[in-house]
Order: sequence, then C-alpha cells, then structure tokens
Amino acid sequence: MIESSFPLLFAAVVGFGHAFEADHLVAVGNIVTRRDKLLLAIKDGIYWGLGHTSTILLIGALLIIGKATFLNGYFGYFEAIVGVMLIILGLVRLRQLMPSQQRQHKHSLTDDRKNHHLAYGVGLIHGLAGSGAMVLLVMTEIQESTDSILYLLIFGLGSAFGMLVAAGIFSLPFSRRLTESQKLQIGLTLLSAFLCIGYGAYIMIENLAA
Repeated sequence: MIESSFPLLFAAVVGFGHAFEADHLVAVGNIVTRRDKLLLAIKDGIYWGLGHTSTILLIGALLIIGKATFLNGYFGYFEAIVGVMLIILGLVRLRQLMPSQQRQHKHSLTDDRKNHHLAYGVGLIHGLAGSGAMVLLVMTEIQESTDSILYLLIFGLGSAFGMLVAAGIFSLPFSRRLTESQKLQIGLTLLSAFLCIGYGAYIMIENLAA
C-alpha cells in the first residue's frame, strides 16, 4: 500500500515545487497586484492551478493515449508563447498605472472581484511550458496509461496548492488590512511588471533563437 501510494505522493511534492518556477511566480505576482484582499489572491492561485492542470491533462492525454508524437516538435514554440504572454501581462499592468487609467482601473476592480478568468487563462498557457517534458518523463517511468494520467492529475493539484501559497504571500503587501502605503504598492507593481517583461523576453528569445 505504501509503495503504491509513494509515486502519487511524489507527484504532489513535485507539483508543489513546480509552482515556484520563475515564470510562474512573475506571472502570478503580477496578477495579484490587482487584489486588495488575501482571499481574492488565493482564489487567483487556485484558478491558475486549475488552468495549468487542464492543459497538462489535455497534452498528457494526447501523448499518452492518443500517441500524438507530432507535438514533440512544438514545445519550444509553446515556451515562446509563455514568454509573449508574460510581456503582455507586464505591459498591460504598466498601462493601468498611468494616471489616465487609474480611475477606470479602480472601477473595474470593483466590478471584477469575483472574476478569475485572467488567472485561469494564464494557467492554461503556462501548462504549455514544460508539459511535454513532464509527460515524456511520466511515460518512461509509468507504463499504464491510467496511472500516468492519475500522476499528472496529482501533479497538477500539487502545483495548484503551491500557487495558492505563492499567490497568498505575494498579495500581502497589497492587502488593505496590512498596509495602505500606495508608494510601496506602486513600487512593487512596477517591479512585478518589469520582471514580467524582462523574463518574458528572455524566454521568448531563448526558445525562438534555438
């Protein structure tokens, strides 16, 4: 019983750690700068995890069950797409900091508190990056298709929990209960936006120039 459950426990631990990769953190760090409550940020982390898991399971099913080996040549482009997404996230956030956009952005926050579509969409795209390598690794270690898909599901849930933790931590400086320092919040938002742009450009160039 212990031996059979160990791979699933290992999948959860690996998934948890996977959430803390740099491209994941800069994206979710950018997203939670829009939140002023811890619970909303945590929900963003959960929705990111659900989107991330959705893509990994889809690609996993195509490779493991459908034997869609033609996807192997496209994973570098998938990584580049993640880089483009990060650049767009950073640029949009910078635009929202412009004085002419501040009032409109504050109004949209009021209307958009329960909307976590952005986090889910970012998670979907992030699932493209590294999913191929993860699926191929699982295929070499686990022979049964059902067990492989289960491993990927547990991995995805572990990453969702990891991002829940990360989103909660990153949102703390923006929580009304902890601080109302606008200078600190603007400074951290700028840092987050530039990190998104810089790291996104690095990912894009690295994968397209290869």
